[in-house]
Amino acid sequence: MAGQRRFTKVLDTASWGRGHWTLFGVVSANYFLDGIMFSVAPLLLYLVAPQDVASTIFAANLLAEAAGAILLGYLADRYGRKTLFTLSLTLEVIGLLLLAVDYTSTTILLIGTSLMTFGIGGEFGAAYAAIAELSPARVRGRALLMATNFWNIGSAVMAALSLVYAGVAADPNEQARLLIMSALGTAVVAGIARLGMPESPRWLVERGRRDEAERLVRRITGYTGPLSMEPPEAPPSVGLREALTAYRFRLAVLATLTIAQYISYDLAAYYLPYAPGFKFESVENIYGMVVLVANLGASIGGFLMLPFIDKTRRGTALSSFLGGLLAAIALWVVHNMAGVSAVDLFYAVLFVNMIFSEWAWASLSVLQSELFPTGIRASVVGLLTSLQGGFGALIVFLSLRMNATIMLASITGLWLAGFIAATAWYLKGVESAAKTVEELAAPERVTG
Repeated sequence: MAGQRRFTKVLDTASWGRGHWTLFGVVSANYFLDGIMFSVAPLLLYLVAPQDVASTIFAANLLAEAAGAILLGYLADRYGRKTLFTLSLTLEVIGLLLLAVDYTSTTILLIGTSLMTFGIGGEFGAAYAAIAELSPARVRGRALLMATNFWNIGSAVMAALSLVYAGVAADPNEQARLLIMSALGTAVVAGIARLGMPESPRWLVERGRRDEAERLVRRITGYTGPLSMEPPEAPPSVGLREALTAYRFRLAVLATLTIAQYISYDLAAYYLPYAPGFKFESVENIYGMVVLVANLGASIGGFLMLPFIDKTRRGTALSSFLGGLLAAIALWVVHNMAGVSAVDLFYAVLFVNMIFSEWAWASLSVLQSELFPTGIRASVVGLLTSLQGGFGALIVFLSLRMNATIMLASITGLWLAGFIAATAWYLKGVESAAKTVEELAAPERVTG
């Protein structure tokens, strides 16, 4: 029919409207909950478990996150973004309910927190794919940046609550109970919000459900003209195994960026206060303050990056890892200054480091979501997310043999590796800002 517009063109050029706000609200509520739940485990274990037990559970949690990312990411490509989003939340709530029943049992702590992180890992593929496939191309980066930034906000809120609970309840068990109840309350709200999540029209067409996809495109965009639901003009779909060859450069870069950002974030924001020889361990409420300051910095970092993310992906990635590297070196220096009197300076440098950590996370998250075909998008995100869990578990295991100085050196080394990979992407990678996901799924051509 003359005058028809391809549905992908309508999606990519649409004005931001009610349907987009609905998706953004659902994913944002999800990441707010994830931030809360991911913080519950270390905050809870800090209150009720010895260090060796806590570290073992941390490692198990991260392995569970890796398993969830791979399995549920794959299933999101087979059964849909919305379905797997719902399944992930169900698993997380079951984990929280187990902790509510008995958080004093080491076995329950292990199973409950691992179920939570299994679900959290599994949400990455579905969430990233949904945002990338539904958002207008010109604001795709901002949409993903702000939605995922609610993880940091949720973590900061939970850390602040832990400090409040420490002030009103002297008993660590009462503090732990209040933390769990707060997380359960948030899960109820996120679950209600999730009912309104739309499916991805691109995924529906990929699965042959064109009538359903057309209704959804019209509802989200408000477009009423002739609409073509032919599959987009994109390279033929490839399986995950073929993608490892077809996109090897971008996968290698993103794998390095993912491992570097995520593990450096976890070590600095959650695990450093546990390390032997941490200079500020005698400071009152030091653990809650570290988690709070780190996630406040990351939360603010998301807002500071808003003007830049949709102008250049390569430039933001490079500046993120350069700034993070310099701040990590400064953090190492400040930690080794004499006396606990340097704690305020330590907080300040940690805050700055986490601003750049959020910039790095936003950069790599957007790249993960947009550089691969629709048929394997969630699977690739899951695969990359699993690296952070797998390597994170190894680092946590090794942290039992690390003092604080070695851990800070490791954080700096991770930022250096990320900076090298970001430099390679800046010089030879594709600039993906404002391009359609079909354009970006083209066979890889390294520039330079």
